Amino acid sequence: MRKNMLMAVTMLVLALGALTLTGCNEQIFNVNDVASDPTAYTGTITIAGVMGGTSQEDRTVFGIMDLKELACTTPGCNKIFIPIRANGTVPALGDEVRVTGSFRTEPGGLIFVAEKMKVVKNHKIGG
Repeated sequence: MRKNMLMAVTMLVLALGALTLTGCNEQIFNVNDVASDPTAYTGTITIAGVMGGTSQEDRTVFGIMDLKELACTTPGCNKIFIPIRANGTVPALGDEVRVTGSFRTEPGGLIFVAEKMKVVKNHKIGG
């Protein structure tokens, strides 16, 4: 009996270790999760959102909104955008993305600097 319990505990520890190594426990935050207090999120995190526009001053900066914001189609919607500095190609308008990086303070304010980005799919928004 004791040998079986020891084996079961060993298997559980190995399984949990494997999950940790494969990254299955990565937490993905939505825009609305972090928008109210982005400074509370330190270190590298992943944020999911939809590309809603680019900066007029810096074409490497784009804004992502929460996926729930797509449901609002009236002009008076109060959409919250998180500014993202791209490390490469900027996604297309309506691209649903997973952006991994960290918040940094720059001369223009707080910005999320992307280390990597994955486009999940495109939502037809705009015209």
